Amino acid sequence: MLYWMHREHRARDNWALQHAHAEAARLGAPLAVVWCLASSFLGATIRQFGFLLRGMEETRRHLAAAGIPLVVLRGNPPEEVVGYARSVHAALVVTDFDVLRVKRAWLASAARGLAGFCPLHEVDGRNVVPCRVASPKREYAARTLRPKIHRLLPEFLTPLPPLPSAPSVPWTLPVPEVDWASLRDNLAVDRTVAEVGPLPGIPDIAPGEDAARAALDDFIRARLHRYHLRNDPNADGVSGLSPYLHFGMLSAQRAALAAQAHGEAPDDCRASFLEELIVRRELADNFCLHAQDYDAVTCFPDWARATLDKHRGDPRPALYDHAQLDAARTEDPLWNAAQIEMVVTGRMHGYLRMYWAKQILLWSPTPEDAVRTAVTLNDRYFLDGRDSNGYTGIAWSAGGVHDRPWGERPVQGTIRSMTYNGARSKFDVGAYIRRMQALRGGEGEQGEQGELFTFAMGGL
Repeated sequence: MLYWMHREHRARDNWALQHAHAEAARLGAPLAVVWCLASSFLGATIRQFGFLLRGMEETRRHLAAAGIPLVVLRGNPPEEVVGYARSVHAALVVTDFDVLRVKRAWLASAARGLAGFCPLHEVDGRNVVPCRVASPKREYAARTLRPKIHRLLPEFLTPLPPLPSAPSVPWTLPVPEVDWASLRDNLAVDRTVAEVGPLPGIPDIAPGEDAARAALDDFIRARLHRYHLRNDPNADGVSGLSPYLHFGMLSAQRAALAAQAHGEAPDDCRASFLEELIVRRELADNFCLHAQDYDAVTCFPDWARATLDKHRGDPRPALYDHAQLDAARTEDPLWNAAQIEMVVTGRMHGYLRMYWAKQILLWSPTPEDAVRTAVTLNDRYFLDGRDSNGYTGIAWSAGGVHDRPWGERPVQGTIRSMTYNGARSKFDVGAYIRRMQALRGGEGEQGEQGELFTFAMGGL
């Protein structure tokens, strides 16, 4: 019995592993987890690969404590997993659900390779309500998916069982030792984007499921009661859990149960967090599953494509090429600061991620250029890039996905706008910029009217 882990990188609170364990017990078969390190993945750098590998090293220890070996493969994942399954005469392969095109192709390839040999079971351990159960179609907006999710929560938002004790039939086939440091050091990926580490004034984010649970506990205890301040980048009101949820080091179901049980937090804070954690995240998986062009203008709704086409010839307030955007060399000090936060820390406050993407639309020759640039930067720098939530956020920001038409403006037409002055009315923009300036070691200061803010850009 094999569990092919590729999205839910954890031993605990893992429904696919639970299913594989149960099937192993039913068939009286030994169980192993197989994981394949691909040589590249959607523009990921050593920042993302390093975070994942360090987390997997810990997950191997948790699996070993449960009597389950981790078999590490390298190469093309479906090809390597199918080959290994055939070599050990697997009776069943269980694997993770994923909506991204590359993962859908992996699963389709594995299904073909295993056809006539053994079944392949796909288990949705990402969503509280499984994506295909929640809705069989692309949902128009959160308001259309929300009632379907809420109707099913009593069935699916239930206590998570512990991982059972060691399988009754031990795994006796050889499992090669893994030199994790060597695996990381010899990986042929882009190393110009550094792994993230402790930074002055920035909470550390260590990889692994233990760190993920500690981060969840810290958020529930210290910040859930301030979740109503989540749109203020200076208020420290957000969860900070996104990288752990992206890499599958934390179960969304575990996070939802923890928030539900924390009676000391105001009801509105708990409700808002559960809305973001369940409805909004599951809306993103729904969108990417049913719109496999999720990272292209063609996924935008008809009204959005029409309004963008109408304004294709509009003069842009500025035009910046990819290198200028990458280096945060624009005349918008808030955007520059957000870009620096992403480049240096691998994260960006959620409100600013929307502003960031919308400004790229205004500064690009075409909507197609804007989407390509936003996706490239998203996947290169964010720890939680290459994810349905990031792609859906870009599609919402630049193309009105899950939104409606607003007042018409140049370039963006009736796509909802977000402006510098609008941000100033919501939070202390200058304080945020100064924090990013201190983080990067830059020089210069933003004036009241938002003059050009300069950073020391060495090493970017």
